[in-house]
Amino acid sequence: MAFTVPQPRVPVEPSVLVRQWYENELGWATDERLPGLPVRLLTGLRFDVLQLPAEAGFAALRHLGPKAPVALRGETMRLFVAAGSADELPGLLDWLEWGGIPLDLTAIGAGGRIDAPTPPGWPGTRGAAVWLRPPEPGCEVEPTLPALPSLSCVGGGAMPHSDPAVGSGLVRLVDTAATQCHRVRLRRTRRQPLAFS
Repeated sequence: MAFTVPQPRVPVEPSVLVRQWYENELGWATDERLPGLPVRLLTGLRFDVLQLPAEAGFAALRHLGPKAPVALRGETMRLFVAAGSADELPGLLDWLEWGGIPLDLTAIGAGGRIDAPTPPGWPGTRGAAVWLRPPEPGCEVEPTLPALPSLSCVGGGAMPHSDPAVGSGLVRLVDTAATQCHRVRLRRTRRQPLAFS
C-alpha cells in the first residue's frame, strides 16, 4: 500500500475570511474589486450609513433600536440606517432647520463604500473599524434600521413624520445627531485660541 503525502494547506487570507463572513453570514455585498484588507462594504443596497463624530454619535444612540448596527472607526461613528436615507438627509436637515449650518454629519448611500468593521470576536488590526453594536448573523438587518416611515402633506408641503409605533425613526435620529454635531463643533471652536492680527 502506497502512502500519499497530503498537499500542504494554503493559508487563507484574512480578507477572504472577512469577506465570506459579511457575504455568507449577513448577506451584505462587498467590493470585490479591492482585494485585501480592509474589506469594503457596499452601501445603498441593504443599508446606508450616517457618519458623525463619535462624541456626537454616543448621544444619538438612544434614538436607535437596540439591534440597529453601529460601528466605530477612530473618532468617527457610523450609524446604519435604511437604504435610501442618504438621499433624504439634505432635505431632512433643511426641514429640521439645520440646512446651511456646517455639521460633521454626512451620509453614505448608493454607490458608496465603507471599511468593513472587524467581525465580532475576531482579532482586528490597529485603527480598523470595530462594531459597537454588531449585526446578528442570520437576522434581517433592515427592520432594525431607522427610516422615514412615510410622507404626509401638511400645510401644502411634504413633511416627514414618524409614527411612535415604528420606534426610532430617521427624523428623530437625524435631529439628535445634528444637534449633537453642532454642540461638538461649538465646543471645539471654543477650545481654539483666538488669533489676533
